Amino acid sequence: MDLPARESGGVTEDVRTLHALGYRQELWRRMSAFSNYAISLSIICILAGGVTSFHLGLCSVGGASIGLGWPLASLLALAFAATMGQLASAFPTAGGLYHWAAILGGRGWGWATAWFNLAGLITVLAAINVGTYLFVQGALGPWLGFDPAELSGAKRMTIQIAGVLAITFSQAVFNHRGIKVTTLLTDFSGYLILVVAVALTLAMLLYAPRYEWSRLVHFANYSGSAGADVWPRNHSLGWLFALGLLLPAYTITGFDASAHTAEETVGAAHAVPRCIVRAVWVSALFGWLMLCAVVLAIPNMDEAAAQGENAFLWITNGVLPAWLAGSLCGGIALAQYFCGLATVTSASRMVYAFARDGGLPFSRQLRAVTASQRVPALAIWLVAVLAVGFTVFTPVYSTITTVCVIFLYISYLAPLTLGLFAYGRWWTRMGPWSLGGWYRWLAGVCLVGGISLLVIGVQPPNDKALWIVLSSALLLVVFWYSRARHHFQGPPQQVMLRQTEEESVALQKAVENG
Repeated sequence: MDLPARESGGVTEDVRTLHALGYRQELWRRMSAFSNYAISLSIICILAGGVTSFHLGLCSVGGASIGLGWPLASLLALAFAATMGQLASAFPTAGGLYHWAAILGGRGWGWATAWFNLAGLITVLAAINVGTYLFVQGALGPWLGFDPAELSGAKRMTIQIAGVLAITFSQAVFNHRGIKVTTLLTDFSGYLILVVAVALTLAMLLYAPRYEWSRLVHFANYSGSAGADVWPRNHSLGWLFALGLLLPAYTITGFDASAHTAEETVGAAHAVPRCIVRAVWVSALFGWLMLCAVVLAIPNMDEAAAQGENAFLWITNGVLPAWLAGSLCGGIALAQYFCGLATVTSASRMVYAFARDGGLPFSRQLRAVTASQRVPALAIWLVAVLAVGFTVFTPVYSTITTVCVIFLYISYLAPLTLGLFAYGRWWTRMGPWSLGGWYRWLAGVCLVGGISLLVIGVQPPNDKALWIVLSSALLLVVFWYSRARHHFQGPPQQVMLRQTEEESVALQKAVENG
């Protein structure tokens, strides 16, 4: 269905661009640039990954993992965001990564990218909601008289699955009610994340027993029992530092959400790339300041590392007054909930876009948009069910986070690498937001950095992730050659990749005129 007359005036160019890519305007295009930015900021959510995965950094090499490792990984994420922004500006569709790979490299690349991106989004939703449940249990459980240590392992796992089920399905309900409700919540989430992060930073600095700035660059070996066995015993500080990079790598991800909601964003070709980059650098800066403050406030580094997964709450409860710690933890838990809600939005749009091109079983049903709210309702509920199902299959939080990082970064690398080879050759027609010659350099950095993260991510104790990823890749290869390549047609038409002579002249004049 096309847009009704009452809303078509401000989005004519968006609709024209979408039609040129071969699609009708079916979703409700009413998101502002801020809302598009807020949805990526909500999924990155430094109060989710930065808090629930804090131990991955602290229990590797201590404070240096935050002071030095976080900025290093943030620069890599910023390179991914910038190159992704150029692609999003040229091809502003809900399919995002899938469409970019299919357009630049062919339908086979697009098909594989779609599956890896879907797997990454579903597993990241599982990781977020498991992390939310565990955080609420650890932060609020003692206030409610709930002690999971008194329960058997089976009962704890049953309660965890029930908690994750309630969280995930309530997020699906909000998404089902339409993009208006979703954007209201994610807009609020954008403000909430920054307010709570600033409050936590100031509180930690105010109540810190003392300031030892050297902690932020000091390397200490907290592998093995010294770090509650978060990482196996290893004598190489360099390797442990590399393992600690999984903290920022897991936290600063999911910013492809801005691309997935491009068909619901006004002025998408201009707004989406800016929103992607902005969400990454804001999260990187505020997250670094927040976690540095937490490290500076630690009463004793050795005792904190020995807490393992409970390190963040141990620090918070030990440094801050009970009323302040409880208030901040409540804000953190709410932000984590909204993080999962935004992920449902992003993942369901990916399902919708892939199904629209016939890439999924029951594609006709999954691509259907409700008449009243104009959302892909069945896609929303499928995402929720699959995310909960994955937590049943792999309930261990660290393994879930590692798998989602690997799946997502594979889906990020595919279109960026294809763009690296296509840029200036068969791809010369760019969108209004372009890096120019910097695209190739940054795409090269992403390729090297992304492969490095993949290698780091499958090391013990997360070696199970390697088999999950390899078996998934093998299944995709088998399915593609046995069936999908004969039936999957990819995007509906060939997109114009080369710039016309008239466009080149116009662009040159625009550059000369400043």
